[in-house]
Amino acid sequence: MYLLATNWSAFFANVGQFILAFSILVVLHEMGHFLPAKWFGCRVDKFYLFFNPWFSLWKKKVGETEYGLGWIPLGGYVKIAGMIDESMDKEQMQLPAQPWEFRSKPAWQRLIIMLGGVIVNFVLALVLFAMILFVWGEEKLPVQNLKYGLSVDSLATSAGLKGGDIITGINNKPLVYMNDLPKELMLAEKVVLKVDRQGKDTTIVMPEGFVRKLTKNQLRGFVSPRFPVIVDSISPKIEYKSGELKKGDVLVGLNNDTFSYYQEFDSLKKQHKNEVVTLKALRNADTALVAVKLTEDGSVGFFPKDPLKILGIEKKGYTFFAAIPAGISYGVDRLSDYITGIRLLFTSKEHKVSDNLGSVISIGKTFGGTWDWYRFWTMTALFSIILAFMNILPIPALDGGHALFTIYEMITGRKPSDKFMEYAQMVGMVLLLGLMLYAFGLDIWRLFK
Repeated sequence: MYLLATNWSAFFANVGQFILAFSILVVLHEMGHFLPAKWFGCRVDKFYLFFNPWFSLWKKKVGETEYGLGWIPLGGYVKIAGMIDESMDKEQMQLPAQPWEFRSKPAWQRLIIMLGGVIVNFVLALVLFAMILFVWGEEKLPVQNLKYGLSVDSLATSAGLKGGDIITGINNKPLVYMNDLPKELMLAEKVVLKVDRQGKDTTIVMPEGFVRKLTKNQLRGFVSPRFPVIVDSISPKIEYKSGELKKGDVLVGLNNDTFSYYQEFDSLKKQHKNEVVTLKALRNADTALVAVKLTEDGSVGFFPKDPLKILGIEKKGYTFFAAIPAGISYGVDRLSDYITGIRLLFTSKEHKVSDNLGSVISIGKTFGGTWDWYRFWTMTALFSIILAFMNILPIPALDGGHALFTIYEMITGRKPSDKFMEYAQMVGMVLLLGLMLYAFGLDIWRLFK
């Protein structure tokens, strides 16, 4: 039943974008290890995109390095001679150290090699953010432009919000742009909203547990700008029974029900899937009635006018040189937000690991189900920031764990034994695999729940 209900076009769009973004990030991350290793004279035995237990989809040896494509799309690796890594090549480590091996290099060179991937991912994110601002600029919806107020879902209603409310502040901080609302809500421990309700200021204190509900729901439908239903363009596949829609028509009724805003219309038409309905449209000074058969998913067959065009947005463009510092600032802010989110998982009752942790399934869904280059590069930049942060954590098997042991060696002058490093690597790999399986299990549970 679940398979039949799946939107396969959206599924394949998400899968394709995830694989492309992940491939870019993994290849560049591993290049961050590969290049300094070569510069410092280390032999690199393998460079792989994705993991290749038992067999590879493709491989070719160039010089001393085997380049290949694995079949498990969960990462990638470079195998540097003389380094204890996920390959767990114990035989080589039992032989005398060679000058071209990682373990023979000075500690400062080994530290640079290990941190190279993290540095590349962080710099890549800043470059991508800068280029996004240069190409697309910024679009923001000012709160003052919400002339029709907000549409609210059942969760928002249960917390005290009403249709038509306008949120003007959160936690004693003015809300200037609607774009900032999700971040302010998701990174809060408690929420106090300042609301403009029919011209009067109202304060709404969200109950305990509210932020957790928002997090579990990922803010879907919580509040959204209200706007009238204005026909912008019409699909040739629309199935008329009588009359026709025209560009500029303002829809105000469906059968015997009236509505003013798109959210109301969307809810009504979903109740009449695959049925013939009569739409009431305001056309100049006249009223037109149009009978049309809805599709199996409740679509009419027209595209409404973009709400941002109806309400009015602020668009800011950037020159190439202005985009660079703006992109850096934006990337640093996103890293700060991510660190705050991680901290809240351990310090706040409103934020639970089980609600926020996700596997490749959750990551894939963030691409939105359509191929949109702006969203693709934005998500790739965000994942690059996350990949950099996660890899720098001082956990064995991650770059941060290797770096921690090397820094210890540089401070104390004592190098951890190969046996200790082997055990640490094994512990780290077990922890990471356990976390990945837990995240995947959570996603499977969410799908069928």
